[in-house]
Amino acid sequence: MALPQTTVVTLGDELYAALRERRTVAPLSERVPGIDIDDAYNISLHFLHRRTANGEALIGKKIGVTSKAVQDMLGVHQPDFGFLTDRMQVKNGARVSIKGSGLIQPRAEGEIAFVLKKDLKGPNVSEDQVLDATDYVCPCFEIVDSRITDWKIRIQDTVADNASCGIFVLGEARADPRKLDLAAVSMQIRKNRGKAAEGLGSAVQGHPATAVAWLASTLSRYGIPFLKGEIILSGSLAPLLPAVAGDQFDMSLTGIGGASISFTE
Repeated sequence: MALPQTTVVTLGDELYAALRERRTVAPLSERVPGIDIDDAYNISLHFLHRRTANGEALIGKKIGVTSKAVQDMLGVHQPDFGFLTDRMQVKNGARVSIKGSGLIQPRAEGEIAFVLKKDLKGPNVSEDQVLDATDYVCPCFEIVDSRITDWKIRIQDTVADNASCGIFVLGEARADPRKLDLAAVSMQIRKNRGKAAEGLGSAVQGHPATAVAWLASTLSRYGIPFLKGEIILSGSLAPLLPAVAGDQFDMSLTGIGGASISFTE
């Protein structure tokens, strides 16, 4: 049975307040009997509504928890999904204030972003349809964050919390995905000039386009299409890396390019 709309609104407002006040809340999955993924998605929509009502613009979508390494780290064994707004995006190479950007308990992940040249609607979207709809791919650092205390999340918690999205940065490099074997793309991440993580495109459900196709098909169940010009984040290629003030992250994707971000207090 679906949660009452009053409960959905209350929980969405709670997560929005936690975002604005830089604090965490207890896991919804422990407090709300019977909450399921559809309930969580409805909560995330209200959370998004609060953000857009405050002037943020929707610019894309994201899939997360796609690789086994991340699933094992978080104890969440299926992908999550959420939305990107313009205020989440920061420039490549930016020095980001953790407090000023509203981050609470950030972690960095490297991934491949898809930028669309035409609309893409489900259901049953294929990898070939994803590649056909893609203008280019580029490097991306997503700085995930959770409004749930101590990252103690189940799938319902992270979906309700907009797939634990914080901010993201895109590298300037652009590549044609039809000219690359995205599954074989190799990623290297350096943290404070030392090797920190590595991974392959195949870590993301076997192929990043497979993850994007899953997301397009999943969102179609809720009547949400992918739109021309949107940014689609396909998921982390390696385990998440905690970020604190003073940290600098640099990443490179073979055949695509790189991105960087650093943090201040």
